[in-house]
Amino acid sequence: MLLDLASSRRVLFIGGKGGVGKTSVASATALHEAKAGRRVLLVSTDPAHNLGHLWGRTVGDEPMLLADDGGSGVLAGIEIDPGATIEGHLTQVGRTLRDFMPEHLHKQVDAHLDLARQSPGTHESAILERIAEVVELAERDYDLIIFDTAPSGHTARLLALPEIMSAWTSGLLARRTKAERYGAAVRALDGDDDPTSSAGANRDRRIRQVLTQRKLKFESLRALVTDPKQCSFVIVLTAERLPVLESAELYGELLRLGVDVGGLVVNRLAPTNQGDFLAARRNQEEKHLVELTEKLPSAEVDTLPMLPGDLVGEEALSRLTAALR
Repeated sequence: MLLDLASSRRVLFIGGKGGVGKTSVASATALHEAKAGRRVLLVSTDPAHNLGHLWGRTVGDEPMLLADDGGSGVLAGIEIDPGATIEGHLTQVGRTLRDFMPEHLHKQVDAHLDLARQSPGTHESAILERIAEVVELAERDYDLIIFDTAPSGHTARLLALPEIMSAWTSGLLARRTKAERYGAAVRALDGDDDPTSSAGANRDRRIRQVLTQRKLKFESLRALVTDPKQCSFVIVLTAERLPVLESAELYGELLRLGVDVGGLVVNRLAPTNQGDFLAARRNQEEKHLVELTEKLPSAEVDTLPMLPGDLVGEEALSRLTAALR
């Protein structure tokens, strides 16, 4: 299931409860596709990044080469930097606001941005814009983008944002239309026969341009995320009670958001032939797998075994990749 999805989609989100191995599964999938000759970009949106740790190298906010087969296949990684993303987002917003405001109000703009830096939603909005930017830039350089996402609740909120932000921006545009009409009427009363040449009209056009660009960006991302032919979501979990319950809730939430859920990957199943302790654990895991099937009877499920040793570096990931087949 997982490899079939990866080979047939442009964008793949891999998520689930914290600590279940999302980064490992995302990395193994990305490595498999790169070895198959595709250009793959692996993007971590989790503030507590593990991508660099897993690959044993420094990964930052710009693409870093992780694997290259010497042919057409290549794998690069990005760890979205929340702090840098927010600062870049607020810098851009500040520049726009200062352009629209008279100089004597610039200090108030700075004070507003300082408050916004810590305001609820700033982090999610900035990350969402960075995701949209990454998707847009990656379209010409990569065949597949795999997002290694933050834990379930954060990711569900993030995927709900494109629709929310698009609707919010549409509301701002509607208010801009009213403001422009009012401004044009005022300029006409002042005897300005050519309102298009005035500073006020120029400012109105620039504001509308900025809002329209943001609206189109969010609408484009929303269309991509909800297109099952281009994008799918895979939930990773372990065969334990809490991950099973949380995964079932995430599955339902994603469907309500219109996101295609390609299936689930149950990670780190204990072996049955390595002593009584692990055999007993596997027996308990099988009970949770039955519960998962009862809760999500139509979902496709892949399983991965517990592997020995630390999962670090390309060689170790190759072993996990082999288990995906």
